[in-house]
Amino acid sequence: MKIFNSIAFAAPDILLPREDIDLSKWAVIACDQYTSEIEYWNKVEAVVGDSPSALRAVLPEVYLPLEDEKQQEARLANIKNTINSYLDNGIWQSGKEGFIVLDRSTPVHPSRKGLVAAFDLEQYSYTPGNTALIRATEGTVLSRIPPRVKIRANARVELPHIMILIDDPNGTVVEKAWETASASGDAPCYDTDLMENAGHLKGFFLGSDSDAAKGVVDALTALKGDEKDKMLFAVGDGNHSLASAKAHWDNIKANLSEEERLNHPARFALAEIVNIHDKGLDFEPIHRVVFGISRDEFIAKATEHFTPCGLSVSDKATGAAQEFVITSPDGADLYMSMTNPPHSLAVGSVQMFIDEMNYEVDYIHGEDSVRKLSADSSSSVGILMPDISKNAFFDTIAKEGVFPRKTFSMGEAFEKRFYLEAKRIDG
Repeated sequence: MKIFNSIAFAAPDILLPREDIDLSKWAVIACDQYTSEIEYWNKVEAVVGDSPSALRAVLPEVYLPLEDEKQQEARLANIKNTINSYLDNGIWQSGKEGFIVLDRSTPVHPSRKGLVAAFDLEQYSYTPGNTALIRATEGTVLSRIPPRVKIRANARVELPHIMILIDDPNGTVVEKAWETASASGDAPCYDTDLMENAGHLKGFFLGSDSDAAKGVVDALTALKGDEKDKMLFAVGDGNHSLASAKAHWDNIKANLSEEERLNHPARFALAEIVNIHDKGLDFEPIHRVVFGISRDEFIAKATEHFTPCGLSVSDKATGAAQEFVITSPDGADLYMSMTNPPHSLAVGSVQMFIDEMNYEVDYIHGEDSVRKLSADSSSSVGILMPDISKNAFFDTIAKEGVFPRKTFSMGEAFEKRFYLEAKRIDG
């Protein structure tokens, strides 16, 4: 593994399935997707059958509420045994040091480019207000970490669904690497359709000593610049998975010497870099529906709460810098605007109010679903949040520390990362 300490980055030994493995059965979607849709995972089981698959090396979270502790222990044991079997029987090829640059098409976007690499957990923090090179984008729920650490501690390899964002408006890192690799005439290291109509994936391997790999490192170094404590990487998807990887590393390093800690494989987590400005990456707001209160009562309470914040209420958009919408079953929506908001984002201001009032709330994707769930205005309230600006994303994290929980979603469920690459994390 080649380490670039100044940018918290490394070219790891990447494991890929043997060339005769059917990648359309090997690659499966992130384990934290379709968590309420067992029928999706039943379809995945049917597609995979007895074929080698990443499905056998991860724990889909849909099963967590459906199985007791004994069943979960058995599932973890099966994962451990499968990983050992895949390593011992050559299902994974020998690791090759470098990066993978890839292009993903989905049913809604023809292209989204990424770069698979390793990230130094010693230079990552999810603590609000930190100045680490790698930072979380949302508040971390500490209770979600121990179960994931248990899975990681049980395995010799990691298969990542983490997506890490960079702010690269000129496309100097990922896009340039893809341009170089695709023009090289080299054969792709994988080229496969993804199951359940989730699109297509094509990737090229960049050896750590190649000009393309050196270009990646140079471009990231330039993005970081000379500014002290500048954030370079923001975790877009997989905040809790990366936090769990750090917790696992902290457990391991306690028993290592300083020298052993420098390049231990568990210190580095495999993830995919995506440029926040990639046109194939959608940022969608997550809306709110509040239950147990009427629309009129909610508006009255919100008006009282936000009065010091320069609140105004209108039946049409005002164009104010911070504005959110209270839905109405008859279409007579109300726009609530603030000139002196308590948070730099509307979703932050709203979430602070909801938390303070201890309202029962659900977090909803899609305006139609919000309107359906809030159709009874005597007992529910729909709140539509504005879009999150890509251009202001990194500045907001630097200012606020992390986004409020459930602020944004990166695309639809079927656009989430698929497990394909792997990396060893045992010593």
